[in-house]
Parts: sequence; structure tokens; C-alpha cells
Amino acid sequence: MARPHTVRRDPSPLALLGLGIVALLFGLGPRMGAAWQIAAPAVEEAPADTDSLEEDPFDAADPGEPMDDGFEDPTGDSLEEGEDRPEAIGRVKPPSSRVRPLPIDTKLNRQLRIPPALPFHMGREIAQTMHYTGAPWLVRESRQREEDCRMMLDALGVEPGQTVCDMGAGNGFYTLELARMVGPEGLVYAVDIQPEMLRMLSWRAAQEGLTNIRLILGSPIDPRLPAGEIDLVLCVDVYHEFSHPEAMLARIGESLSPAGKLALVEFRGEDPEVPIKPLHKMTKAQVRSELEPAGFRVANEFDKLPWQHLLFFSAAPQEQPEPVRR
Repeated sequence: MARPHTVRRDPSPLALLGLGIVALLFGLGPRMGAAWQIAAPAVEEAPADTDSLEEDPFDAADPGEPMDDGFEDPTGDSLEEGEDRPEAIGRVKPPSSRVRPLPIDTKLNRQLRIPPALPFHMGREIAQTMHYTGAPWLVRESRQREEDCRMMLDALGVEPGQTVCDMGAGNGFYTLELARMVGPEGLVYAVDIQPEMLRMLSWRAAQEGLTNIRLILGSPIDPRLPAGEIDLVLCVDVYHEFSHPEAMLARIGESLSPAGKLALVEFRGEDPEVPIKPLHKMTKAQVRSELEPAGFRVANEFDKLPWQHLLFFSAAPQEQPEPVRR
């Protein structure tokens, strides 16, 4: 014979209040609390005022939507089945209605003809630019441990009031730190050829309250920097992805101040223990063989980073023609 169906009723607020008073009177508080945890229905509460919460500035792509994002992990590690990969970033939304993103200078010269990119430069295969959907890899938790980013920043010798450029700024991993280092009297030019990267950086800078950053949409042949004003151009794992290195080096050289430097950070191609694909590594000899003919000379080297070279270059003084003797 079937049992009669019993409807389970959750305790009403009034009943709970009465039970709570009894518990206080008879010292049953902890046990009643445990009983409530068992009896209470499992309800996932939603915040009442979502506008007041600090939101993730990025919209994650729908995890159920198939996506070919073009992201290539430079480490070359393939993901095992079921293993998480860096979450793709697509659209960008404001962290709150009270934060305004920094403006982005997108005034490219659309009439300027960009030559086709060559697959090789001076015998070196040119790596493809990291797609903006790979941006989470740039801010991965392990980056400080792997690259010692703080040591690299300290080695740059950036001073308050300087004008510096983060070339290939991406979503701003180094841009924000440089902005703090130069201070309110200094200026950081953040250059990237992907507007999606710059939008991410724009919101991140706004969240941090950093206004001394100018975001520039560059082209593959022109970073659109002011001539003779930049004290330091920083290229972190970027130069090997320049599709037109000669044109870019020429424009960078023009942008440097009289004492300005170009700092190149590249994964060490000489070291097989550095777990990065060879396509994304360079040897010191490669770097020098490409930059010296472009009018640069090595000014300093820093060799204490775990995985990378740090080379400083100055624009080589142009030889003056000898005076004609009469």
C-alpha cells in the first residue's frame, strides 16, 4: 500500500523568530543554527544592487559558443582534453557607470600604403602577432615567477617625469606600472595595432585612476609617436612579431629624445631550457645583427632575468660628411 504523500514545508520567518528566541533562552543557539542550515532551502541569492559591485571589465565569450580565436600559446604546450585554456576575451564593458575609459587615438592615415609583410627578415622567420583573445596569457598569475617582471621594471631605470612608450602594450600589463613609475608629471604612450587590446587597457587604466597614458592605435609600419620626445621605448616580447621591422625601427629611432633608449626584452634563443617556442625567441646575435644596420648601437645589457634578454639601444649618431678642402 502506498504511503500518503507528505508536502514538506520550509519554516516561516515568524516560526524561525520564535525558535530563535527559545534557543537564546535555553542556550541552544549553536545547535539551532546547525538545524537551520539543514532545514533551510538551498537558494542562491542574487545581489540586490549589481551596479554598486565592482565588475570584471571584460565580457567573457559564451563558453558554449564555438570559437576560433587564433590564439597561439608561445610556450607550445598543448592542452590535454578537459584542461582549461586561457579564457577568451571578446567585448569590453565598463566596470561601472561612474568610470570613463581613457580615449584612444585611432587617427590612422588610411591613405598610407602598407607593403605586404614578408615571412622572413634577415633569415629569421617573423612570428605572428598574438591575437587579442590571447590577452589573459599576458596577465597570467605565473608571469612574475617565470619572468621576474619586477626586476625587469627596476632595471629600466625609469624616473618620475619621463616620457616613455610601451610598444605593443596589449592589455596593459606593463603600461599601468610604467604610468605609476613616471608619476603624474610623466607620460606613457601605449601603442598597439589591435584596437581590442587598447579598449581593454583603456578600462583597466580608468579603473586604476591613471590618466597619464595616451593610447595610440599604430600601424604595422608606424607607431605614430612624436618625434624626438621619447626617453624610453619598451618592447617586451614584441620586436620578433614586427611584420615590418625596418620601418618600425626607423620610426622608433625618430621618436627618441637625444638621450633616449630602446629597450628590447626577448626570450633567450640560446637557452633550450626556456620553455618557449623557438619562433618566439631571439639570440643576442640575432638582435644585434638586425638593429645595428638599422642605426642602433648597444648601450647596455642586463642578464639577470630568468628567461629573457634585456638589451638597451641608443640611436647611433649619424656620421657627418667630412668638410670639403678647397
